[in-house]
Amino acid sequence: MEQQTLIYIVVGLTFALYIGIAIYCRAGSTKEFYVASKGVHPVANGMATAADWMSAASFISMAGMIAWMGYEGSVFLMGWTGGFVLLAMLLAPYLRKFGKFTVPEFIGDRYYSKTARVIAVICLILASLTYVIGQMTGTGVAFSRFLEVDYNTGLTIGMIIVFFYAVMGGMKGITYTQIAQYCVMILAYTIPAIFISLQMTGYALPQLGLGAALVDNGTYVLDRLDQVVTELGFREYTATEGVSRLNMTFYTLSLMIGTAGLPHVIIRFFTVPKVRDARSSAGYALLFIAILYTTAPAVAGMARLNLADTLGTSPETALSYEDRPQWFKNWEQTGLLKFEDKTGDGLIHYSADETVNEMVRLDRDIIVLANPEIAGLPSWIIALVAAGGLAAALSTAAGLLLAISSAISHDLLKGVFRPNISEKQELLAGRISMAGAIAVAGYLGYNPPDFAAGTVALAFGIAAATLFPALMLGIFYKRANREGVIAGMLAGLIVNLLYVFQHMGVFFIDSTSFLGPMPANWFFGIEPNAFGAVGAIVNFTVAITVSKLTAPPPQYIQDLVDDVRVPVGARLAPDVH
Repeated sequence: MEQQTLIYIVVGLTFALYIGIAIYCRAGSTKEFYVASKGVHPVANGMATAADWMSAASFISMAGMIAWMGYEGSVFLMGWTGGFVLLAMLLAPYLRKFGKFTVPEFIGDRYYSKTARVIAVICLILASLTYVIGQMTGTGVAFSRFLEVDYNTGLTIGMIIVFFYAVMGGMKGITYTQIAQYCVMILAYTIPAIFISLQMTGYALPQLGLGAALVDNGTYVLDRLDQVVTELGFREYTATEGVSRLNMTFYTLSLMIGTAGLPHVIIRFFTVPKVRDARSSAGYALLFIAILYTTAPAVAGMARLNLADTLGTSPETALSYEDRPQWFKNWEQTGLLKFEDKTGDGLIHYSADETVNEMVRLDRDIIVLANPEIAGLPSWIIALVAAGGLAAALSTAAGLLLAISSAISHDLLKGVFRPNISEKQELLAGRISMAGAIAVAGYLGYNPPDFAAGTVALAFGIAAATLFPALMLGIFYKRANREGVIAGMLAGLIVNLLYVFQHMGVFFIDSTSFLGPMPANWFFGIEPNAFGAVGAIVNFTVAITVSKLTAPPPQYIQDLVDDVRVPVGARLAPDVH
C-alpha cells in the first residue's frame, strides 16, 4: 500500500473515533459542558490532562528546540513538568474543594469582586488566545504536509473537527476524545523513537539509547553528536559554557508557574468526583506526560545526528541535490525546508556559516514529523506520526477553546451581565461562544500575527504574571483582598506585556533567542520568554502591599479560605484564650 494512502486511512480512522466519541458523549447540561459532571475517574482525567497539555509545542516543537539548543533546551523539560508538581501540591486539590467551574469564578468569589472576575477573564482570554494561535498554525502545517493540501485547507479541516466534538460535547466530549488522542499521541511518539534507538544503538528504550554507543562505530551518541555539529560550525550540543544561569532559572520558573496558571489545564481538575482525586489525577498526568518528556531528548539528539549525517558533514560527504531523498522533496513542498545552490555545484552544503549554508530554511518543527522518514522507517509508522501530530494540535486547541468559551458564557454572561439566565440558555451561550472562539482562532491561524513564533511563550508569561499569583494568594493568604488582587493582576500583566513588546524585534524572530548575542537592554540578561516570572514577582509584591494598606477581606471570606485549606473531615481547632 502506498504511504499516502496509508496516511489517509490512519488519520481518517482517528478522526472517525473522535467524532464517534463526541456523538456518544454529547453534553446535555451546563455541568456536563463545563466540568463533565465532575465524574471523571482520576486515571482518565490524568490521561486527558496529559493530552490537553501535550500540545503541538510538546509533540512537534519541543524535540526540535532541544535538537537545536542542546543543553539549554532542558528548560522546557524542567519547566513544563515542574509546573504539574506545583499544580498537584499547591493548587489542584484546593481549587477542586472550592467547587466552582472556572478560574475567574474562583477569583471573583474569593475576592468578592466582579471587577476581579472580569480582569481574570481578560487575562484568561489573552493567555488562551495567544496559545491557541500556535495550535492552529501547527494544525495547518501538519495537515498540509500529511494530507497534501494547502495550509488554509488543512486549517479549515482541523477547525471543522474541533468544532464538531468541542461544541457538541463540551468538557464531557473533549475529555473522552482527549483520552483517545493521548493514546494516539504517545504511540506515535514512542514507537518511532524505539525503532530509531534500536537502529542506532541496539537499545529499545530511547532513554537508554541516548547515553549508549552507536552500533556502527562504538562512539557514544552524544560524543558523536558533539563532533558532527562542531564540524558543521555549530557549538557543541552538550556545551554549557556561555549560558546565562540567571536567564535559565527565570525561564524555567516562568514555564513552571505559567503551567500551574494556565486555565485550560486547571479546569481539568474541576472534573473529578472528590478533592483527593484532584491531586492523584495531577500525579497520573505527570506520569503520562513523563513518558513523552523523557523520550524527547533521545528523539532530539538522534534526529539531529540523523539529519546531519544524511545531509553530509563535509564537502566530501555532501548530499547531491539531484539525489535528495523523498523525505526532502516532501518537506520542500511545505516550505519548511528550502535549498539554494549558492556554489553552483549541485551539492547540499549544510553549515552554521550562513555565507555558505545552502539549507536556507530548515524549520526545527520538522524534526519529529520528518524523523521517521529520515531514518527510513516503515510507512505505517510515518502514518502513525501524522495522526499523532494532528491529535496533539487538536487536543490542546479544544481545551483552550473550552476555557475561552466558559469564560465568556459562564463568567461574563451569567456571572456579570445576566445572572438570571436559565441553564438551557447558558448551555446555548456556551456553544455559541465556543463556535465564536473557533472562528477567531481560525482567523488568527489564517492570518497569523507577526509575533506568532513566540505566542506559546507569551501565553505562559501572561498566565504566570497574572493568574498564578492571584490563585496562590487566594488559597494561602487570608489577608489578600480585592484591591490587592486587582492591582496585582494589572501590574503583572502590564509589566509583562510592556517588556515583551518592547523587545518584539528580538523575541518574536526566534523564541530561542538566548542562543544568540544578549541584547544590551535586557533586564539583568532576562529574555522576554522568561519574563513571566518577573511579572509574577511584581504581581505578588503589589498585591500583598496593597492588601496590607487597605481594609482586610470580610470575615466570611477569611473563613472560606480556612475551609478550603482544611482537609475533608477535619475541623479547625478552637481558639485558645
